Amino acid sequence: MTYALTDSPIGPLTLVGEDDALSGLYMHQGRHVPDAAAFGERDDAAHPEARRQLGEYFAGERRRFTVPLRARGSQFQRRVWAALAEIPYGQTCSYGELTARLGLAPQAVRAVAGANGRNPISIIVPCHRVLGADGRLTGYAGGVARKQFLLDLERPAAAREQLLF
Repeated sequence: MTYALTDSPIGPLTLVGEDDALSGLYMHQGRHVPDAAAFGERDDAAHPEARRQLGEYFAGERRRFTVPLRARGSQFQRRVWAALAEIPYGQTCSYGELTARLGLAPQAVRAVAGANGRNPISIIVPCHRVLGADGRLTGYAGGVARKQFLLDLERPAAAREQLLF
């Protein structure tokens, strides 16, 4: 495993991967960041494709990531993370809607929110697109200000598309 640090408009990002797949993307001072000792050897030239695609995303030129991913988590967590990846660029849903999309009972919303918060590959697996039931920004491991930044970055393109139809 190797990790690289890269700058972004929302602060330093740590990219962790093994072989050709990304297994972690962590924000500086975010919640649920593993100990750096688990990241392997530091190589800031590592993960060039992930760095390139993130640069395009932050420049407003990329809407979908194609970097191979290998997230580690329980079967339930991986199922939630797969559902997150299906939320289209520039769109949002609530934790309740995400729970329903997974075919789970409404009582599972806390478990879904917990798995969402433990997403190890933020931004690329877009956990920032999930909102509270009333539309409020809640529960983002990178902090609410970063969540707002990411949503604002995506929103202009989505609004422009709506005007075209």
